[in-house]
Amino acid sequence: MPRVYAYCRVSTKEQSTQNQVEEIKIAGFDIAPHRIVEEEISGGVVASQRPGFARLMERLEPGDMLVCTKLDRLGRNALDVRQTVENLAARGVKVACLGLGGATDLTSSAGKMLMGVVAAMAEFERDLLIERTQAGLARAKAEGRVTGRPWRLTEQERRSVRDRLGAGATVSQLAREFGVDRRLIQRARAAAP
Repeated sequence: MPRVYAYCRVSTKEQSTQNQVEEIKIAGFDIAPHRIVEEEISGGVVASQRPGFARLMERLEPGDMLVCTKLDRLGRNALDVRQTVENLAARGVKVACLGLGGATDLTSSAGKMLMGVVAAMAEFERDLLIERTQAGLARAKAEGRVTGRPWRLTEQERRSVRDRLGAGATVSQLAREFGVDRRLIQRARAAAP
């Protein structure tokens, strides 16, 4: 008989996995308490790097099912979620996500198609964000506003850096003297008028 596990994750101590556990029970999944894996860790951490998820992976066997409430519980980005689902499918483990219609096994043909659509939408959203950011930067530049990270060195200090580099001082020496990273000295050299 296939075993059913639940993976419930929150990002901070102020949050609780209890709502996720209840949602899974309401959806009709009867999961033994020892098969509910609850974890407090950022979704930015790749699933395979999470201690609780890693222990869960050791316990899962072919024919088992893993249930989660939403895809973002498995990972923050589409690539991580997809890799996790593919890894589980390769081990013969089915994956159900309540947020996508809990009856759909994400490792099935229909589930793979659904995952493809979700991944495409995530990529579309990312591309829109990049386009909006670039348009905003272009508008700011056209309006004469300075963009990018502010300099930690004044214009006078940057001139001094360029002059001293020209006189034979090393990047490392100037970085120590000005109390900045070597990259900032190199950036000052490259920004010469």
